[in-house]
Amino acid sequence: MESAVLSAIREQIETIFREDPAAKSTVEILLCYPGLHAILWHRLAHKLYKMNVPLLPRLISQFSRLLTGIEIHPGAKIGRRFFIDHGMGVVIGETSDIGDDVLLYQGVTLGGTGHERGKRHPTLGNRVVVGTGAKVLGGITIGSDVKIGAGSVVVHSVPDHCTVVGVPGRIVRTRGEASGPLEHGQLPDPEMQAIQELSQRVSELEALVRQLAPEGARRN
Repeated sequence: MESAVLSAIREQIETIFREDPAAKSTVEILLCYPGLHAILWHRLAHKLYKMNVPLLPRLISQFSRLLTGIEIHPGAKIGRRFFIDHGMGVVIGETSDIGDDVLLYQGVTLGGTGHERGKRHPTLGNRVVVGTGAKVLGGITIGSDVKIGAGSVVVHSVPDHCTVVGVPGRIVRTRGEASGPLEHGQLPDPEMQAIQELSQRVSELEALVRQLAPEGARRN
């Protein structure tokens, strides 16, 4: 019977094949994917952490960071089929709780907001996608099937089936609206929309002023 460790490795490899079209072979994944290496080292460190082994879990996590550029605190809880794409600069804090089938891109931070104690890092539901460079901060909850756009900063909880973009993060799509893979080039830009609406309103006011100016001049 296949051991639990080999089964977990096989599942991770299958996840990478499913999520990354650049993956060509199992050997390539085993040798060249830092996201895989980081999660395997984390599984070991987390197990030792739960056993209250002193220091060693942190040493393992720091060694993994040195090799992969990905920092995962041993206390972080991570579900199955977790995939970090590329991965450089990813930081996952101690009290982070990540569900199944979650995808993080490079530069993502699941961090805290200060010196608070207790649950100070995010909880991510199942099938969450967090885009390149996004920051999810504080003891907030990100619901299942949420997509967070690249560069967003999310500091408030987000319900299921939403898409969030911007700084600070704003919900731009909700349950029932079109939802597929996270296409960064097709995400709404709430700041640009606000600027366009303001520009349109200014144009309308200018046109109104031009209409009223002759009448005002005649009265003078």
